[in-house]
Amino acid sequence: MAAGNHSTATEFVLVGLTQQPELQLPFFLLFLGIYIVAVVGNLGLILLIAVSPLLHTPMYFFLSSLFFIDLCYSSVITPKMLVNFLGKKNMISYSECMAQLFFFFFFFVVFVVAEGYLLTVMAYDRYVAIRSPLLYNVIMTPRVCSLIVLVAFILGFLSAMAHSSAMMKLSFCRSHIISHYFCDVLPLLNLSCSNTHLNELLLFIIAGFNTLVPTLAVFISYAFIFYSILRIQSSEGRSKAFGTCSSHLMAVGIFFGSITFMYFKPPSSNSLEQEKMSSVFYTTVIPLLNPLIYSLRNKDAKKALRKVLLRK
Repeated sequence: MAAGNHSTATEFVLVGLTQQPELQLPFFLLFLGIYIVAVVGNLGLILLIAVSPLLHTPMYFFLSSLFFIDLCYSSVITPKMLVNFLGKKNMISYSECMAQLFFFFFFFVVFVVAEGYLLTVMAYDRYVAIRSPLLYNVIMTPRVCSLIVLVAFILGFLSAMAHSSAMMKLSFCRSHIISHYFCDVLPLLNLSCSNTHLNELLLFIIAGFNTLVPTLAVFISYAFIFYSILRIQSSEGRSKAFGTCSSHLMAVGIFFGSITFMYFKPPSSNSLEQEKMSSVFYTTVIPLLNPLIYSLRNKDAKKALRKVLLRK
């Protein structure tokens, strides 16, 4: 791969989250704890949905797909970050860096884009549940739900293919110090001595499309949702309808907010430190928050968990 790129780089140095030695161990323990909780939370909710007949509904099918995505893409980056906290000099070879970038594209990007579209579909799912509850199971059939999830993954895969093919054509002959904790796209673009205009344009177009389209679709869905809720006569019914949407709105705001802050700008206008903090948020914190949001604020999930525990 290096020969194909005509790169003079043989290895890179990952700066990591901090260069202060006294913070390495506390950060290692902090992110290890976050990762363990995220894995246990997402995997636990996937199993809970699988074994609980009460949760065998379209909404929880989408949620189990969402938790699976969070589980996978948090595992692409976080383990390497934890290893770096324990290393004195975080060297990574060119081939390892390109391999990490490959996995970033074909796992992380696929899953992140898929999550964005899943959150969009879940907004439509909430609209159908509130607007036409009697037709809900007729409209959101298992076949339709499976097809929607498949399309979300295909869109993510196409985005990853476009990014990957453009990045593999670059050469790296500047400083080999990556101001990041993994081989991310923007820091590598700053190190490349090739013309990165196409890469920046692809990044802007793909990130913009995969952020603006789902966000716009979510806003339109919730405009119809709120209109439908306001037409509900009883205050109890309105409160229950709002309650079913609050968790999803929190997840949408956190996810799209961090992705927009990270990628919806040309790389030249970004601060690498800001990008680093933002990437920490969506690679480690979001996979932790989603299961907490949907479990702590969801009565059905709590009820299903109590039944499983009592059965045991």
